[in-house]
Amino acid sequence: MIVLTVTPNPSLDRTYEVPALERGAVLRATADRVDPGGKGVNVSRAVAAAGHRTRAVLPLGGPAGAALAGLLRAEGIDVAGVPVAGQTRSNIAVAEPDGTLTKINAAGPELTPEESEALLTAVGEGSAGADWIACCGSLPRGLAPEWYAELVARAHRAGARIALDTSGPSLTAALRERPDVVKPNAEELAQAVGRPLTTVGDAVEAAEELRSWGARAVLASLGADGQLLVDADGARFGSAPVAAVRSNVGAGDASLAGFLTAGGSGAPALAAAVAHGAAAVQLPGSLMPTPADLAPERVVLSAEVPLGRPLTEPVPDPPAPRPHRPPGGTARKGARDE
Repeated sequence: MIVLTVTPNPSLDRTYEVPALERGAVLRATADRVDPGGKGVNVSRAVAAAGHRTRAVLPLGGPAGAALAGLLRAEGIDVAGVPVAGQTRSNIAVAEPDGTLTKINAAGPELTPEESEALLTAVGEGSAGADWIACCGSLPRGLAPEWYAELVARAHRAGARIALDTSGPSLTAALRERPDVVKPNAEELAQAVGRPLTTVGDAVEAAEELRSWGARAVLASLGADGQLLVDADGARFGSAPVAAVRSNVGAGDASLAGFLTAGGSGAPALAAAVAHGAAAVQLPGSLMPTPADLAPERVVLSAEVPLGRPLTEPVPDPPAPRPHRPPGGTARKGARDE
C-alpha cells in the first residue's frame, strides 16, 4: 500500500498542554511538543505509523520548511518538497485537560503561478505506483478554489484514485471532477449544503447531496457521535467508545489514513477509520496512532443508521452562505481547518 499525500499549506505545529486557558494570564505549560502539521502531512504520518509507505508532496520555504521536511523524514516519510519563496507557516495549539483545544493558525506563504504549477507537476511525478492520492487541507494564498479540481482531473486522467479533504469553495469546485471519496466533518457538511445538521439523518441527507454533485463516496466525521460512510451501496454508521479525549488535532486525518490503508471502500475501511480516529484523540498533540494504539474490537458498525439520533455537537447554522451549486450538479431535497 502506497499513499501519496498533497498538502498545499503545511505547517510546523507546536502544542502546549495547560491546566486551564485563562485570557490575559501567564500560563505555564505542563507539556509541549512540535509536530509536522497540515492535514495531508498528518495523513502521511498516520500511514507511516501504521507501517505503510507514503510520499508527501508539499511546498517548503525557509527554515520552518527545512525543519518540517526533517521531521517528516524522521518518521519514515518520503518527502517530495517543492521549493517556494515564502516561509512555511507555524501554528500554535493550546490543549486543556478536558480536551478543549484552542488553535492559532498562520496564513502561510502566497504561492506564485509558477509555484502552483510546480506543485501540480510534483503530484504527477510522485504518484507513480501510488494506490491513493490524498489531497488535504486549505489552499494557501495564490491558489484559486479550482486548484483542487484541476489536481483531481489530472490524477483521474492518470488512472489514480483521489481522496479529498477540504471545505468551502475548494470542495464544491472539485466535486464536478468526481473525487473517489471526500471527507468532511459535520460543520463542513452543513457549510456545503447550506442548512443546519442536528441529527445523524441530516448528515446522511447532506452526504447524499454531495454525492449527487459528484462525490463517489462521502466519509463524514461526526465528532463524538462516530463516522458515516455514504456511497453507492448506501449508508453505514460506525462508532467506538473513547475513555478520555486528550487532543483532537489530526484525528480526522488519522481516520482518513485508516480508511485508505484498509482499501478505501466498504465496511472494513469504515471500521479502520473509526478505530484510527478513536485512538488519535487519546494521544497528545497531533501524535498519530500506531497499531498498538488501536482497539478495532471496540468498533461498532451498523447498516441500520440511527437517522433520528441527535448529534452531540449539532451545527445549528452553517458558518457561511451556501455556495453555488457545482456545474452539472442536481441537488436532492433535504439532501470543512485548518
